[in-house]
Amino acid sequence: MAIKTRITEMLGIEHPIVQGGMQWVGTAEMASAVSNAGGLGILTALTQPSAQALRDEIERCRSMTSKPFGVNITVFPTINPPDYKAYAQAVLDGGITIVETAGTPAVRELWEMLKPHGVKLLHKCTAVRHALSAERAGVDVISIDGFECAGHPGEDDIPGLILIPAAADKVKIPMLASGGFGDGRGLAAALALGADGINMGTRFCATVEAPIHDAFKQSMVAADERSTDLIFRTYRNTARVAKNGISQQVVAAEKEGKPFTEVADLVKGVRGREGLQTGDTDHGIWSAGMIQGLIHDIPTCEVLINRIVAEAEAVIRGRLGAMLA
Repeated sequence: MAIKTRITEMLGIEHPIVQGGMQWVGTAEMASAVSNAGGLGILTALTQPSAQALRDEIERCRSMTSKPFGVNITVFPTINPPDYKAYAQAVLDGGITIVETAGTPAVRELWEMLKPHGVKLLHKCTAVRHALSAERAGVDVISIDGFECAGHPGEDDIPGLILIPAAADKVKIPMLASGGFGDGRGLAAALALGADGINMGTRFCATVEAPIHDAFKQSMVAADERSTDLIFRTYRNTARVAKNGISQQVVAAEKEGKPFTEVADLVKGVRGREGLQTGDTDHGIWSAGMIQGLIHDIPTCEVLINRIVAEAEAVIRGRLGAMLA
């Protein structure tokens, strides 16, 4: 079965399943595996140390797949930002035609760079008002990110069951449902709620091709839906991460009213990257969503995507169809 939606048509992919941009995970190995399986793989620009390194990674990915793939550029609120425009130029130089963006309003400068070159822009939002603003600005696809998601769910705490249809009621361009998706039931539900496909991050981390230590994959299989922490709430920059010793320290520090400077060393990105490489799941914080509770194995991307599509078909044609009197 093939599920055809506005997303598959616009992006030229077989299945309406997109791999979200993930820091330290969105490499050529990950993106090419998803694309080869019929989804849309995405390289994470800031995983690469420089714009030239991104150019090289784009070429490496192109040597591993003939299918469409994209690049994620997330603009973070930071004191010493990277040269985002240089990364955007690397995207253009590499002939990339699909870019996923997220982050602060400064991302609009990148849209202005990319859009005139025919790049399709997928923008991730955690609120309907932000989605409508991005739509007015000319992005091509909204990825609406519910409270269940890994990473930054925003500050409104609206779960996907409400957020997706609320956005679908108002957003006219194609829409991806993000946050809490990992199986065919989720894909069928997303389509029923008004989305044109799903965006998955955490579930793709627990695959054979994900370039992280097996200890993290096994941890996600063993975890349940309660195995995450919300950190940085008191700093108005909420992040959902896997529950571990470090995240618990951060939660405790915030309860005591301590400033960010007190936890900055615990949460720095280099610690998270070192953990993903060495297999120490308590070395730093690492993003994971509530979907962990529905992750029970570590398949290849091809097996996972084919299974999700088959499950969605069984739900749509089978279980739901059988209920029609």
